[in-house]
Amino acid sequence: MQKLMTRMLPLLPIGAAALITASCSHSGTVQARTIAPEIPTVAVTRAVTDDLSRGLVLTAEFKPFQEIDVMAKVSGYIKEINVDVGDRVTQDQLLATLEIPEMADDMHRATATLDRSQAEVARARDELQRAESAHEIAHISYQRLSAVADKKPGLIAQQEIDDARGKDLVSEAQISAAKSALAAANEQVGVSKAEQQKVQTLFEYTRVTAPFTGVITKRYADKGSMIQAGTASQTQAMPVVRLSENSLLRLILPVPESSVPTVHIGQQVEVQVPALHRGFPGKVARFSDKLSLNTRTMDTEVDVPNPSLVLIPGMYAEVNLTLDRHNAVIAVPVMAVDPDQDRPSEGRVMVISPNNRVEVRKVQLGLETANMMEVRSGLNEGDTVVLTGRGSLQPGQEVKPKLTTLAASSGS
Repeated sequence: MQKLMTRMLPLLPIGAAALITASCSHSGTVQARTIAPEIPTVAVTRAVTDDLSRGLVLTAEFKPFQEIDVMAKVSGYIKEINVDVGDRVTQDQLLATLEIPEMADDMHRATATLDRSQAEVARARDELQRAESAHEIAHISYQRLSAVADKKPGLIAQQEIDDARGKDLVSEAQISAAKSALAAANEQVGVSKAEQQKVQTLFEYTRVTAPFTGVITKRYADKGSMIQAGTASQTQAMPVVRLSENSLLRLILPVPESSVPTVHIGQQVEVQVPALHRGFPGKVARFSDKLSLNTRTMDTEVDVPNPSLVLIPGMYAEVNLTLDRHNAVIAVPVMAVDPDQDRPSEGRVMVISPNNRVEVRKVQLGLETANMMEVRSGLNEGDTVVLTGRGSLQPGQEVKPKLTTLAASSGS
């Protein structure tokens, strides 16, 4: 045993050295693998040319373009009513007829008065003709006597000549009186015609017609109902029907003060109706041009055509009012831009070069929508920009870009 131990002692240093060498070699391999850096993968997208718009979504309620309670202009009983709720009527269509018995008597009386006035005109015309004939005879007699007296003085008494001259002047005055009577009779005919026309106009008021094309939304009276004349706003006269023009609806939008300068007449808007899950075109038709002191908003009216009457007054609608629009601009997602806190119109983006190296660029910013940002300078169409994880990247660092396609969002 001692001999075996004696033989193994010289081999111990060699074994120990081999173990140490093997251990150092393994440790070096592990250390080399730990130090070798890994190339990170980053999500990127491309700068595109797009149309950007910034809008404001406002909610309003559809109202008829115009709506009135149709009143009767004269008092009477409803003889016939020709429409009911939901009926579509056209302008000047007969809605109801009133019965006013005493109005027929008024028409007869006005007609009789006109006939009498016309008879007075005929009598005055005859009187004028008689006066003209009498004047002609008196004038001829006076002229003959005057001619004889001039040729043979003293043959005819002066008294006789004076009497003839007086008759001539009287007959001439009678002509003037007859002409005045004829003019008065003609004037009376005009008065009688006006009175007859007045009664005729009141008689036509017994026909209640539609002032414009629309839909009957309410019926107040039935056949036989007594209707008072709606000639004054203070009276409590009962209307016949309510008429609404629904082929064109209006939305009254409260536009905030900050957005008022961007609103203009004729501006096209998109109207979404949640109840119908549909969109309709609209147009800014008018605005109050004055801010409400309580809400700091300006009432802006949008007209929405409704030819098929699918839209019902009272429905809610969401209006996308475009405040600003830039067409064919370079755009990137908002998440790809680091804006400058001191200069909102400037910012930075990280661009991946063709050799997959990170490059930081300063850019000039423009219109910002909910998802996209306009880049006025600093980028070209097709440049690859980093979307996320920019905090861990350094300029010049090599990366593995992973292209991410985002949903297009050029609207507000």
